[in-house]
Amino acid sequence: MPHRASVHIHLISDSTGETLHLMSRAALALFGDSQPGVHVTVFVRSVDDLDTAIEKVRAYPGLVIFTLTEYRIRTRLLVACDEIGVVAVPALDHVISAVSEHLGQDPCYRPGMQHRVTNDYLQRVAALDFAISYDDGAQNARLMAADLILVGVSRTSKTPTCIYLAHRGIKAANVPLVPGTEPNEALFQALGHGVPVIGLTASPNRLSQIRTQRLETLGMDRDTDYAELDLIRSEVAEARLFFERHEIPVIDVTRRSIEETSAEILVILRERGRLDD
Repeated sequence: MPHRASVHIHLISDSTGETLHLMSRAALALFGDSQPGVHVTVFVRSVDDLDTAIEKVRAYPGLVIFTLTEYRIRTRLLVACDEIGVVAVPALDHVISAVSEHLGQDPCYRPGMQHRVTNDYLQRVAALDFAISYDDGAQNARLMAADLILVGVSRTSKTPTCIYLAHRGIKAANVPLVPGTEPNEALFQALGHGVPVIGLTASPNRLSQIRTQRLETLGMDRDTDYAELDLIRSEVAEARLFFERHEIPVIDVTRRSIEETSAEILVILRERGRLDD
């Protein structure tokens, strides 16, 4: 089927393509509503793999951004792009060169080096498992094992934020605040033992919108109290009082992405000496 976009960008990687995806998304965000066709080819580690990527470039000529470490593969791509008449940009070359010069050390060019199984990788896997196991306050008796506990009313992005932080190797648990109900005693025990606790909140209007969409997705009655604006206002106010009473720092996630919320959390952890720079 022909691609409908009139402008095309090709992301070609010898690994997972995660780095290119994040870089391209950040760059495209600066260009408003521009929506080029983005073609991703990953694990390009042989000439055959590369030729498949090159055929895509021939079919949909456009900017090529790549992370390829093997000299033969890189050269073949650059020659092909020159023949096709498109620009090819090595995404990390300037950064690698600068780091190499600063360290006085030559880089080790092996595909997928950033994804090899190391202690850091295993720590991230353990943190991800922790985030899932402790979702919504599960296994409360072990909250003291957490590096961080997020607290907030329903739909304040606690779970996705915990999962995002897990990719940084941070074991984050979350505890929901239920109207009229005091949290489990385990939360107060963890708080008393110095486990960092951070509150997440959002504007009642935004929460009502999100909860209404949630009900629609689940095929449930939209008239339930769960999405009723006045009750949400009371719920958010009650949560604010809880945070103030226990001196819990609060982050308003109304206009923040999960990435931005996580960055603010990392700032708080660093200020408390719980995270290295």
